[in-house]
Amino acid sequence: MQQVDLLRARFNGETFWLRPAWRARSRYPRELLGFHRLMALRHWDDQVDLHHVYAPELYRLPILRFLRRPVVYTVTAGVGSARRMPSTAFLQRLRAIVVPSDTDLGTLTRRGLRNVHLIRPGIDTERFADSAAPSGPGFVLLSGSAPWTRGQFSSKGVDALLEVARRMPDMRLVFLWRGLLLPELLARVRRLALSDRVEIVSDWIDVGRVLTRVHAAVVLVGQPGLVQAYPHSLLEALAASRPVLVSGGNPMAEYVRDTGCGRVVPRLGASDLLEAIQQLRQDYAVYQARASEVGKRDFSQAEFVAAHRALYHSLAG
Repeated sequence: MQQVDLLRARFNGETFWLRPAWRARSRYPRELLGFHRLMALRHWDDQVDLHHVYAPELYRLPILRFLRRPVVYTVTAGVGSARRMPSTAFLQRLRAIVVPSDTDLGTLTRRGLRNVHLIRPGIDTERFADSAAPSGPGFVLLSGSAPWTRGQFSSKGVDALLEVARRMPDMRLVFLWRGLLLPELLARVRRLALSDRVEIVSDWIDVGRVLTRVHAAVVLVGQPGLVQAYPHSLLEALAASRPVLVSGGNPMAEYVRDTGCGRVVPRLGASDLLEAIQQLRQDYAVYQARASEVGKRDFSQAEFVAAHRALYHSLAG
């Protein structure tokens, strides 16, 4: 939504939810997405230069056949070679598909698509200042992308993080939490006797100030599509010169390997995570220097907006 709000403000747009708000947390047929606003969309189709769809994956959306203006489709969680995708005919009808990573770009171009564009997400990097890592013994890790279902305590690596904290007495965790499932998290923390080493932040806060108190940030996923390809909490950490830890199945893993701004966790388990943290700590100064170098360079809001301006102009004529 931060990206959508930014583009809407810069290019004078309107925001439509394709999923009915009253069905936001229940199962809803994807083929019907947007039809509850069909008349409004048809009205705006006569007023705008193009439409821009944001979705975690590539879905077949029949509603798009009713629009005459060009359609840009942004995939936020990545494509992934093993996922089910719409037919090539549907994808070719889209005027532009925007993906966040080179891996996704390669997956779609190998399918014969020539309408694919790589645009990495952008954040307001100026909000985050470089600062020295916390002094003193111990290691503090910030975890974002909190779960919204009980099953995601496992698939988003919360259980693995808590187990690693149990094994590493000098490690502390800071969780950025949505407020959902807070009792379940507290119960796990108490059961592992980690109450004095786990901080839970569930209110609106200045993330930049929190980042000055941690050494690194982590986002873990056990399956594709659970989080954005480039989670904002990791981009904010890099902008604040903090290295990151990311799962191997996330599209951002390739970027982390190439730039050396952190470590990739190959499998979602306590042992692999523990090894990645130890490697990060061993050469922390090197990883922090790389994070400082790339954080503000590669994910600036200005570059994000400029790339979309060029794309929009090429389609709108």
